[in-house]
Amino acid sequence: MTAPALQPRRGRPPKLDRDNRETREALLHAGMRLLTEQGFLSTGIDTVLREVGVPKGSFYHYFASKEAFGLAVLERYAGYFATKLERWLGDASRPPLARLEAFVADARAGMARHGFRRGCLVGNLGQEVTQLPAGFREQLEAVLCDWQARLAACLRAAQQDGSLAPTVDCDELAAFFWIGWEGAVLRARLVQSDAPLATFIRGFLALLPR
Repeated sequence: MTAPALQPRRGRPPKLDRDNRETREALLHAGMRLLTEQGFLSTGIDTVLREVGVPKGSFYHYFASKEAFGLAVLERYAGYFATKLERWLGDASRPPLARLEAFVADARAGMARHGFRRGCLVGNLGQEVTQLPAGFREQLEAVLCDWQARLAACLRAAQQDGSLAPTVDCDELAAFFWIGWEGAVLRARLVQSDAPLATFIRGFLALLPR
């Protein structure tokens, strides 16, 4: 069941110590943390407001609804994760497959650092998608397609250096990776250990045609 839409309060936003941009950034930052921990449906606007320390009227100055807020958080997360993928998968100082291993190592360290409370925001929302407003489905798929394209480029680089067979369909293999990766992240949160991530990347690399 979709969370009921919250009605914005009319009138001018309250006067705040921080400027408008800073307040919006703080709301998005809190949203990223909360939604990676507990998803969209379980995260109430009041929880976000307490995290940031702003009144509800101020929230509606920046976001027309909880749905608009969730989509903005997803967009911000997509940008954050794209930067992370570019840093690891685009690192020309490493062999292509080593770049993928470095990405996984960073993810393992990140999950452990946060006590396995935080997962993947895209994965969390994907599990809720049948109960989310329609706009989420298209944006989630677009984010996953972007991730797949970035990994496919890295895999094509592996073909060029001879570490991956030239007959491999890199787009298909990249799609396979992200399908499996989201399951590994879910299992890591379940068992409170990075072992599922390690198991997944070992299996993925071992099965690559060379």
